Amino acid sequence: VFQVPWAFIGAAESGYTGLLHDLGFSTAAMALRDDSVDIDDKALNSEEKLAVIMGTEGEGLRDSTIEACDYTVKIPMSHGVDSLNVAAASAVAFWQLGRKKI
Repeated sequence: VFQVPWAFIGAAESGYTGLLHDLGFSTAAMALRDDSVDIDDKALNSEEKLAVIMGTEGEGLRDSTIEACDYTVKIPMSHGVDSLNVAAASAVAFWQLGRKKI
């Protein structure tokens, strides 16, 4: 857990998904949408460099950000639970996506 490289990019900055792609990263937007793949999808595990994009707890990610990402990813939850706070979601995402590297 203490070895997860991360960066904060403010909302005012645009084009960061393109920069990540230029640096060889695939991008995964964490969002609940009809076209989202489960976080344990095999395609995600095959990515060598995956940048996980998290939104704010209230509004989430902008549609334009989600559309610029390679994947839209969801964390499966029990019926009646519609979201997790960003701390819980990032902990689950980093654990699940980082398991292949352990």
